Amino acid sequence: AIRKVVRAAGEMGIKYLTLFAFSTENWRRPKEEVSALMQLLSDTARRELKEMMDNNLQLKATGDIEGLPYAKRLALHRAIKKTSKNSGVVLNLALNYSGRSEILAAVKKIAREIKDGKLSSARIDEKIFESHLYTKDLPDPDLLIRTSGERRLSNFMLWQAAYTELYITETLWPDFGEREFLMALADYQNRQRR
Repeated sequence: AIRKVVRAAGEMGIKYLTLFAFSTENWRRPKEEVSALMQLLSDTARRELKEMMDNNLQLKATGDIEGLPYAKRLALHRAIKKTSKNSGVVLNLALNYSGRSEILAAVKKIAREIKDGKLSSARIDEKIFESHLYTKDLPDPDLLIRTSGERRLSNFMLWQAAYTELYITETLWPDFGEREFLMALADYQNRQRR
């Protein structure tokens, strides 16, 4: 599903694509499932690196990356560094991510800067706050596609999704491909943004 969607995004001229790959809540899943997901992450980062380079894809990661197991984090950092100069689609993986945790982490960073005298509370505005989020180098999403018929944000980009258009499909993520992606984009194009 990832390959198909990333390829279609590139063909459609979409510059940024974020996939919610692993939430902080996923740590509560059975240990074997979490281990398998972590192994899949590092295997994919290594195995797909050549294809990412061949397709000029830039990999980024959003979330508490330091909370990932060391070997998995290392594989991810290598892939991010190797693709950092690429100019094609920016594939941002939300890993060990929670919208609430992201907001709390930003508040804590701002509080430390105020305490250290680096920032005045009077200067805090949306721009300052956003500069402390995990996604500070990424634009807010225009469209959020929710697979599996779910009708909730599931703690995903709570700050950034304030004006994001939602598209809900019954298709399960493993079955979500280029056709479904293009249907979501067509639906989005027919909306009147306010």
